[in-house]
Amino acid sequence: MFRNFLIIVAYSQCLLGCANLATPQNRPGSAYGSQHSGNDGATAMPQCHSASVPAELLPDRYVPPAVLQGTSAQLAIGDRLRLAISGDKDLLSGAYIVGSDGMLQLPQLRPLRAAGRDIIDIQRELEQNLIDLRLIRPLSNGVRLHMVEQAPVPVSVAGAVFEPGTVRIGERSPEVRNVNLGSAVSGDLNPGRMLSTALRAAGGIRPDADAGGIYIKRLDQWSRIDMSGAVDGSIANDLPVIAGDRLLVASVGCMQHALVRPSPVTAPGIRVYLSNLSRPAMHNAGSSINKETTSLPYGTRMLQALVTANCVGGSAMNAGRSAVLISRNPTNGQSIVVSRSIEQMVRAANRDDIDPYLMPGDAIACYDSAAMNVRDLVAMFSETASPFVLVKSLGN
Repeated sequence: MFRNFLIIVAYSQCLLGCANLATPQNRPGSAYGSQHSGNDGATAMPQCHSASVPAELLPDRYVPPAVLQGTSAQLAIGDRLRLAISGDKDLLSGAYIVGSDGMLQLPQLRPLRAAGRDIIDIQRELEQNLIDLRLIRPLSNGVRLHMVEQAPVPVSVAGAVFEPGTVRIGERSPEVRNVNLGSAVSGDLNPGRMLSTALRAAGGIRPDADAGGIYIKRLDQWSRIDMSGAVDGSIANDLPVIAGDRLLVASVGCMQHALVRPSPVTAPGIRVYLSNLSRPAMHNAGSSINKETTSLPYGTRMLQALVTANCVGGSAMNAGRSAVLISRNPTNGQSIVVSRSIEQMVRAANRDDIDPYLMPGDAIACYDSAAMNVRDLVAMFSETASPFVLVKSLGN
C-alpha cells in the first residue's frame, strides 16, 4: 500500500504540473500585435513611424510613375513576335522569339538587340536594314512587327514582404499559350506582369508595410507607387513591370490590422501548423488536422484555428483547455509564444483584444483541461493499482 501511496503522490505532482503551465517567457520586442499582451517582456508595442525612401534609391533619379508606365512596353527575353513583310513569300515573315541573349535573329540578317527595347524601335531598325540590303522597297507599312505573347519576367522584391527575393511572374499555362499562338489578333496583355503580382509572388506585403509607398527601381530611375487602393478597395496605381525591375516595400515599424486580409498585394492564404493531442482527440489524424485545415485564409485568428483543430467545444470537462501560439515577429524575426485560455477567448467580451492574428508559419498546440488530467490520473492509478488488488486477493 505504501507503494500505491507513492504512485498517487507522483501522479498528483504530474497533474499539478500539467494543470498549471508556466507562463511563456519572451524577449522584449518580440510582440508585434496588441493581442500578444500578457507575456512577460513582450507587451511593449512598437510605434508607427513614417516610412522613408530606401537609401539605395537616393543616388538615382526620381521620376513620376507615368514615366515608368511609358517604358513598360519594352521587350523581354522569351517574348514571341510576328513579322509581316509586304510581298514576302514567307522567306522572312513568320514568328520569332527574343533569344536568351536578348537578341532577335532573322535568317540571313545580323542579330538585332531586342530585350529592353520598344517594339516600334525594333521595327524601324529592321525595316531600314532590309532597305539597305535592297530586299524591300521603302513602302509605307512595308514591315510590321507585332507582339504575339509576352513571356514571364524576373523581378526582385525586397523590404516588408514575407518572402523577399527574385520572383518570376507572368507564367502561363499551356492552354493559354496555345490560344495565343493560334490567334490572328496582334498584340498581347499579360496580366501576370504587374507590380501587384510581383508583391504577391514574394509572399505578399507584411502587416508593417507602407502600402502607399511601394518603390520601383528601373535602371537609374525610381518612382513611388501608391498601392493602398488594392487593400481598401479604391483605385490602385498598379503598373506593368519589366525584366530587371527592383521593388522595395517600405515599413512603418508597426502592425496594421487593415493589412491582415486577402487582397491583390497581400498573401491569399497561410500555412499554419496545428497539434491537438488532448482528449477526446489522441492524435492529429483523429482531430482531422490535415492539409485542408492547416491552409487558412490570411486574416485568420488564433481562435478560428483552434476550431479547425477541434480544440473548442465538447463536454464540460473540456472547458478548461488552454492553447499556445508559437509565432515569429515578421519585422525583426524574434520568436514569441502566446498562452491563452480557450474558454476565455470564447466567453470574454474582449476576445478581439486577446485573439492574435496568425502569420505564415505559425504553430498552435492545444492542452488538456484540469478535469481531463484528473480523469487520466484516476485511470492510470486504477490500471496501476489493479495488479496489487489481484495479488492481495490471491494471497487471501
